[in-house]
Amino acid sequence: MKSLLAFFLLLSSQLLMAQSTTPDSLPTVRGFCIAAPTPAEHARFLTFIEKELAPRGVNTLVLRVDYNYQFKSRPELRDANALSEAQVKQMAQLCKRYSINLIPQINLLGHQSWAGTTNNLLRVYPQFDETPHVTMPAKYAWPNPDGLYCKSYCPLHPEVHAVVFDLVDEIMDAFEAKAFHAGMDEVFYIGDDKCPRCGGRDKAELFAGEITKIRNHLAQKGRRLWIWGDRLLDGKATGLGMWEASMNNTHRAVDLIPKDVVICDWHYDRAEPTAAYLVMKGFEVITCPWNKPAVATAQYEAFKDFKATANPTLASRYLGLMQTVWSGAGNFMDVYYGTKTTDERQKGPVDSFVQLFQVMNTSK
Repeated sequence: MKSLLAFFLLLSSQLLMAQSTTPDSLPTVRGFCIAAPTPAEHARFLTFIEKELAPRGVNTLVLRVDYNYQFKSRPELRDANALSEAQVKQMAQLCKRYSINLIPQINLLGHQSWAGTTNNLLRVYPQFDETPHVTMPAKYAWPNPDGLYCKSYCPLHPEVHAVVFDLVDEIMDAFEAKAFHAGMDEVFYIGDDKCPRCGGRDKAELFAGEITKIRNHLAQKGRRLWIWGDRLLDGKATGLGMWEASMNNTHRAVDLIPKDVVICDWHYDRAEPTAAYLVMKGFEVITCPWNKPAVATAQYEAFKDFKATANPTLASRYLGLMQTVWSGAGNFMDVYYGTKTTDERQKGPVDSFVQLFQVMNTSK
């Protein structure tokens, strides 16, 4: 009897230890997402982390790296002017000092081009292109007859993952990171009818398959996948349309992907209630504003209301907020510090960042 009691006491203590590391006990995500600095901006960005992010209580920093790193495994994919390993290690160590979770991002699947420029992966490996028949325009305009927003790689190409996973593994080691952000937003080209591998396949299954493949690769080393959430939302049923949600049927992937994928739910014009939907689907979710302070603060109020009124199971999955910045780090710092003349449009993300964290820091 004593041995049985001892066993149950030991089991109870182990369960309590496990619970102490669950998302319930983790601090609210207070995130900031921006393009990784160029080498010339690196020193100034270190100061920005130390003097601006850390004092505001930012505890999560997503850096959009893409090819802005001196990759050794795939040097052909480096940007011409890219961060060195030593510079990345400096950022990693500084973030550790201030208990900031540093998460690198490389856009996978979609966003393999921008406007009239093909990005490094498809420029070096054109055989990975999902739509090689769509030529890049000399002068980009939207809308266009090809429906070209950004190119995608073919998720079923037999050689693509050997390449992209080399990049992922190397950047994760360099950043000493526990989570990886794969982007995955605004994927318009998927399952193209002319693709010899993807043509005729279910787009939701293709999208879910790619997410699952990336997630499983990361999980082998105990790492976690983050993605943007727009492709998991039904653009027609919700009225959100083709940008903030899917109009090409990828939304059904929400029921096909592993539940430990963290969803970054972005909406920039209104405080849409989609985080609640994704939480109820079983995911951990982070709401992501951009350039409208009133929307950002409304999203924070919605977050607080949900945390206060939902049952503990649902409430624990709503992790927090992350301010997004869709410009270079140097440009954002110039606007933030007033070192260049700017228009109101450029001030939006700065004002949103300042006001969101002011509200978060003063809220009870």
